[in-house]
Amino acid sequence: MCMEGFAIKLETDEYAILPDAMPFSVQEYDLDMMPNLNDDLQQLRARIAATAARMIAQDGADYGTAKAKAARQVLGVDRPAPNVLPDNIQVEDEVRRYQALFHNPARAARLQHLRATALDVMEQLAEFRPYLTGAVLSGTAGEHDDIHLQLFADSAKEVEIYLLNRNVDIDISEMPHFKGARHDPVEMVSFSWKKEVVHAELYDMNDLRGALKPRADGRQQRIDAAGLRALIDNQESPE
Repeated sequence: MCMEGFAIKLETDEYAILPDAMPFSVQEYDLDMMPNLNDDLQQLRARIAATAARMIAQDGADYGTAKAKAARQVLGVDRPAPNVLPDNIQVEDEVRRYQALFHNPARAARLQHLRATALDVMEQLAEFRPYLTGAVLSGTAGEHDDIHLQLFADSAKEVEIYLLNRNVDIDISEMPHFKGARHDPVEMVSFSWKKEVVHAELYDMNDLRGALKPRADGRQQRIDAAGLRALIDNQESPE
């Protein structure tokens, strides 16, 4: 199926890819005559999600890079229409399926180790309201994954000084705000903790408001130390 062309918006808020060689205008075309269009688009997204999931599970690729490479592999184009790409939740579900299919006891042991290490560093940084996020929280972490935290403090400098005073070497970079592009990027400090890499995004205390809402699929986006401790005790992925 050739997917090169242009996107149109359906009444269902979905988008469709129409070939460049359509012998009629979009305005003249009756979308009711295309009953399989949404199904085709969903199947395409599913193929891209499954391909991206394999890259994430095997190579440790980040979600954005994996989706771009997967789309290039499936579609044969470098810049696919954004509406063709699956969202991160769909890709994460495919990572779970892949890991369940190719069960690896070593991966399960690593996940347990990463969670224990994350809990240790969160307890040390308790005054900065640490929350765990990312693959270590979701349970999809593998060999290549690091620990991702979000800290909430009056200023980023407080966290940086705290770590430096304890002889922790830090690298400082920027990350997009979890609330979206309308907010300024935030500082992120990266450091080694018990031979694992920790990336801690530094947010203002006010950013904590509304941050604990679940994701669209009902799963938690972040949990505090108490939640992580319960997760470790139950040896489950968050629901």
